[in-house]
Amino acid sequence: MQKSPVSIVIITKNEASRIQRCLDSVLWADEIIVVDDCSTDGTVALVKKYTDRVVERRMENEGRHRNYAYTLPRNEWVLSLDADEVVTVELRQEIAALLEAKPTAMGYTIPRRNHIGAYWVRYGGMYPSAQVRLFRKGAFLFDEEAEVHPPVSFYAKGEWGKLKGDILHYTYRDFTDAIAKLDRQTDLEARKWFREKRKMGVFSTIRKTIDRFWRAYFSKQGYRDGVIGLFLAVNSGMYQFLTFAKYWELKQKDAEQKSSANA
Repeated sequence: MQKSPVSIVIITKNEASRIQRCLDSVLWADEIIVVDDCSTDGTVALVKKYTDRVVERRMENEGRHRNYAYTLPRNEWVLSLDADEVVTVELRQEIAALLEAKPTAMGYTIPRRNHIGAYWVRYGGMYPSAQVRLFRKGAFLFDEEAEVHPPVSFYAKGEWGKLKGDILHYTYRDFTDAIAKLDRQTDLEARKWFREKRKMGVFSTIRKTIDRFWRAYFSKQGYRDGVIGLFLAVNSGMYQFLTFAKYWELKQKDAEQKSSANA
């Protein structure tokens, strides 16, 4: 198989149970880099069967971690993936043709087919759910302070294009996995709100919780995905509510600590 001049960058943390199909889908790339956050489940041993470019580094936060990972490639072009993602044949062929044609753009968004279990979620804003995943090294930087979902703080000037081929994203194994991920992410989001001293009240939280559910289930037709669509719409609303509850709790604990220190 002719290798394409692109560096695959994958960030991992205890992903031994699902990273193999991700790696199998990118054997056409001439460089695979894995940045592992101190896994304890055999992820590193498995990954080393595919590449010798494995860096073990503890994650401080996602933005800082990703910025570091994207400095490692030897190639000009980088394809960023998560361990639960798979590159389709169509996307592989599209990227190979694109790089052979010497593109002038700085980067490209790629649509993602998000799954819960084996089910492809087509509605509720879950598809195409495109993100910038193929880009020139140094084309952008993430905010290095954000605990979760870091925004991009810098984009290089130039064209930004769109690809048609999909990434298969196995977002959640099942409902239980989705709930566990919701719990982890709202922990981090609440810490971000606390650090930013965000102004959030009960009524605005209720409004935003209902709005997130309404948009996912009705405006973006999540109801067309049946029970799964309903679950994900509720999950979306609960993200706002749980974040607020945990944020409120952090503020209460902080006030108690300050009161005790001043007593």
